[in-house]
Amino acid sequence: MTQAVKTPRPVRAASAAPRAQSRKTVRKAPVGLALAGGGPLGGIYEVGALAALEEAFDGLDFTEIDIFVGVSSGGFIAAALANGMSPGKLARMLVENDTEEVFDPDTLLRPAIGEYFRRAMSVPPLLLNAFRHYLADPWHSGLLESFQRLSHAIPTGIFDNAGIDRLLARMFSTRGRSNDFRRLKHRLYLVATDLDTGEAVEFGAAGFDDVPISTAVQASAALPGLFPPVEIQGRYYVDGALIKTLHASVALRDGAELVLCVNPLVPFDSELAERRDHKSRHSVNHLVEGGLPVVLSQTFRAIIHSRMKVGMDRYRHLHPGVDVVLFEPTRDDADMFFANVFSYSSRKKLCEHAYQRTRQDLYRRRHELAPILERHGISLNLAVLRDHERSLLTHEEGIPQGSTERALEIALEDLGHWLKQKRGA
Repeated sequence: MTQAVKTPRPVRAASAAPRAQSRKTVRKAPVGLALAGGGPLGGIYEVGALAALEEAFDGLDFTEIDIFVGVSSGGFIAAALANGMSPGKLARMLVENDTEEVFDPDTLLRPAIGEYFRRAMSVPPLLLNAFRHYLADPWHSGLLESFQRLSHAIPTGIFDNAGIDRLLARMFSTRGRSNDFRRLKHRLYLVATDLDTGEAVEFGAAGFDDVPISTAVQASAALPGLFPPVEIQGRYYVDGALIKTLHASVALRDGAELVLCVNPLVPFDSELAERRDHKSRHSVNHLVEGGLPVVLSQTFRAIIHSRMKVGMDRYRHLHPGVDVVLFEPTRDDADMFFANVFSYSSRKKLCEHAYQRTRQDLYRRRHELAPILERHGISLNLAVLRDHERSLLTHEEGIPQGSTERALEIALEDLGHWLKQKRGA
């Protein structure tokens, strides 16, 4: 079954000459890609996962997807892909030194000095008004009530993410790329939340496509408390994940008949990890032992994942016949949950980890995924997935850890599937 009505597609001006057609760009229907947020951790995971998906999908080039939708850190990845930057190049930017373009997550950790200064300057008049309010009627005005207005001087963010705007503006203004939604070859939507209305705004859609892509990425990733809201044309915007986790519905409304979704954050199941012996490298037996950061991380993951599951069910109900496929870590993935993304070596390992885990997930789900993908002119390259020596990292890293065990696992899975078919015959 297909959708009865489709929204007409806007005409977009290309910023560069169309690429030559290859076996990876022949498809039957529009394809969308929806990338969730998750901070630097989520962005690094998504790059590794996308690298695995691209090399395993014959018939799909991830820089030639019809509709890109990004939220928060997923917005940075989506904008880069829409500008022709492949997952492999993004991986080298994040974790390698063999590219002249480097993105360092430490860029996001610069203190918001300007915000601190503005708030500090507001303290004297606020303090004066508090005294006036209290002294005007000390018998009825409580001291705490009068001085509560001093809370207006608390900074709205700890870190300054304006560097993201500047970095991406430079990156998207060279080599045939564009920082203008209207000049992209493919459709790109970056979702943020209007702070004053609480509504989602799709930068890149009509009426919001004159905003620079780099600024839209900054707004979409402005997580309240960590980063100050981003002012755009007199409005203030914060992280798009406040409304939805994926916003895959944006691609569905724009006519996509297959939407690939990547969500990097799932709740961690410590008991499952213990049973599968995936927690041996981490000293925490109960998450509460990790302190407030770990507790908040688990809480945030549980909230957004529960909300995403509701959204996925809604997509199936509202868009029957349209395929929405989700890729995400398993709940026992301790390496993903406890990763320190601000360590260079950890970023490198996490990207490789996401790559290998996604390859395993693809092979495990191959019988489920193959018919879905084939409906859209895409096939799974099983030879690539069976190549247990394949690595995302540079050659000097050697064979990925556990490759021998993975080869045995693949062989046993193939044997089990063959025996099942024989019994069925």
